[in-house]
Amino acid sequence: MFWEGGKKVYRKAGGFSRIAGYLNKLRQEKEGAILTLDCGDTFHGTYPAVHTKGEVMLPVLNALGLDAMTAHWEFAYGPEQFRKLTAALNYPMLAINIYDKQTDELVYNPYILKEVNGLKVGVIGIACNIVDKTMPPHFSKGLYFTLGNDELPGYIKKLKKEENADLIVLISHLGFPQNMKLLSEVPGVDVCLSSHTHYRTQQPIMQGNTIVIESGCHGSFLGRLDLTVKDGKITDFTHEMVEVSDDLPADAAVEKLVQEATAPFQEKLQQEVGQVTTHLDRNNILEATMDNFLLQSMISATGAELAFSNGWRYGAPIVPGPVTLNDLYNIIPMNPPVQTAEITGQELWQMLEENLERTFAPDAYNQLGGYVKRCLGLKAFIKIEAPKGTRIQKLFVDDEEVILSKNYKAAFVTEQGISKKYGTNRQESGIKAIDAMLQFLNNNSPVEVNLRGTFEAV
Repeated sequence: MFWEGGKKVYRKAGGFSRIAGYLNKLRQEKEGAILTLDCGDTFHGTYPAVHTKGEVMLPVLNALGLDAMTAHWEFAYGPEQFRKLTAALNYPMLAINIYDKQTDELVYNPYILKEVNGLKVGVIGIACNIVDKTMPPHFSKGLYFTLGNDELPGYIKKLKKEENADLIVLISHLGFPQNMKLLSEVPGVDVCLSSHTHYRTQQPIMQGNTIVIESGCHGSFLGRLDLTVKDGKITDFTHEMVEVSDDLPADAAVEKLVQEATAPFQEKLQQEVGQVTTHLDRNNILEATMDNFLLQSMISATGAELAFSNGWRYGAPIVPGPVTLNDLYNIIPMNPPVQTAEITGQELWQMLEENLERTFAPDAYNQLGGYVKRCLGLKAFIKIEAPKGTRIQKLFVDDEEVILSKNYKAAFVTEQGISKKYGTNRQESGIKAIDAMLQFLNNNSPVEVNLRGTFEAV
């Protein structure tokens, strides 16, 4: 999804073969004097990736010639599986903020030192810090995650004083607002490659002397930064958000690896399962058509009054026309069971206030990831700028003002939909998310999905 001419437009972008082709061309032009870095969310998000617990990605990623990575959704398969994946990579996973609970030792290398065109470049990694805070417990079994702000100054000093690094590059999955605050507190980083929030920085942002860029999502863009360095100082730079389009050269060897990796799944995933007449995407912070489709399917399957899911940012858009099974797995690749619970009006109010604070907290360190919780069946009038716990002005369920003492039946997926501290009578509905969407498409295709104004900023 792109914003052009004052509106949204949709076209295909991305693809590992074109990423590889561009990188290879660049290496030839620059005689190898480049660093290629990955900020994570790379081993998750599609059916083949989730079905193989990330292993399908290994041959393709190892063919790209990357120098280092950090991570977030990679922990969805559990820390042990991610350690197995990283051991099979030909480049390192970096994180200064992931510790073993028993030993308090770092689990991954905190940094690497690379020589590029005669310069010593220190690359430091910070993984997403919310893995053990808002995500399912098995993601972080045996680990704890810090923000990395306490550790970062020491590694900068070590790289500069002991390793004689000319430049410091930070790859961070904290999110753009968090990285901007971090860099305002910790000097010494020359370049920060930010991720997690899927920002598209058309122009680099300066935080003090640090150049900060974030390059979208879904592999649709490569953030290219060309640096001119003299006496250990960046004297000039240029930046380009490179759209990974059909205009880029495709690498035949990587294209073959992609085809081999996806071949076992193609027949299943390319099945046409219905039609939509509207675009489904996840690019709005308050509400999104893709999630309204998921939530409506859950309500239809369970007879609930309300439905909730997390404000996920991943999920390639679906355009009007045929919908494939692959499209549905891109919406929710882990295919969790749909559950139901009874939640009081008071709990509903508190749950929404908690989520709005996690999304819009004025202190960036208190923003805990994702867009606003996805909801269907309610309408909230909110003040985004209001203090914690006071953002909701009015709250309605099915056009009636919420009754704090009343129980409402709600459908949800994952603990990020309704956490265990809210609601009673939690039950399995007997249907999983993908089957709920298949059922809804079968009964209602072609489907039209629109924004409902669930959260209205006033």
